Amino acid sequence: MRNLLATEIYKLLKQSKTYYALGAIFLIELLVLIGAYYQGATIIDILLSNLKDSFFFEENLLNGNLLIYLILNTLWFHLPLILMIIISGMLTTEYKDNTIQTVMLQPVEKWKFILSKYIVAIFFTLLVVLLTAISSFILSYALFGKGDLIVYLGNLNFYKASDAQYRLQLAFIAGMGSMVFFSVASLTIAVLFKEATKTWIIAALFLIVTNLLLKFEVANVFYNEWFFPKLNNSWQYFFYEEIPWEIIYHNTLVLGLYTIAFLVAGVLIFNKRDIG
Repeated sequence: MRNLLATEIYKLLKQSKTYYALGAIFLIELLVLIGAYYQGATIIDILLSNLKDSFFFEENLLNGNLLIYLILNTLWFHLPLILMIIISGMLTTEYKDNTIQTVMLQPVEKWKFILSKYIVAIFFTLLVVLLTAISSFILSYALFGKGDLIVYLGNLNFYKASDAQYRLQLAFIAGMGSMVFFSVASLTIAVLFKEATKTWIIAALFLIVTNLLLKFEVANVFYNEWFFPKLNNSWQYFFYEEIPWEIIYHNTLVLGLYTIAFLVAGVLIFNKRDIG
């Protein structure tokens, strides 16, 4: 198993699209920062237009903490999409190049082979989110400095700089679970469809439908508390005035169970399927 993991890490780091993906994430961050540099003050003025008639704001609200929050909102669709393309490619490339048949000629158990891909995919996803968080904090603070955070979630909430930084860090940690879920799901989709283009289309459709269902409001307990699309927005709860820890713990646990279910399904299907 150790050799399989080392091989998967080597293949992932060797392929150029891995670095294109990291570059794309970094580019998205830069675009958000550039947009904020030229239009951020206007956005703040629009957001606080009514309040500025009644209150005086001494602090600079266009600061690094606000930019990190904006990057968070931007990345939670683009980041899983990029990850799903890279992760699913770990298997579809094997089918395309016919290397999977060569590997299966070796004394390698199929379940160990596919499980090693899932393990590497999970650790790669965690690493990407960590790098995204670090680069977001460094770039945002370097260009805009620290300051109080203003967030609109039904009403305006203000957080001191230190509290804002703490909440942003927790949001990235919570987001890791969601990103791992989509990465594991994309690899299972690759197991089912094999071919790269089909896999990418289905994976993108899965992500889009999940995000649409997240926004649907249905008066149903199962849908709101146990259906996986509704569990992928836990990071936003850290920007409520009182953090609802019970909801966050529940969503994280249940989403983790969905992730395990997708992983187990992928391993079982791959193990029973003829390679060809």
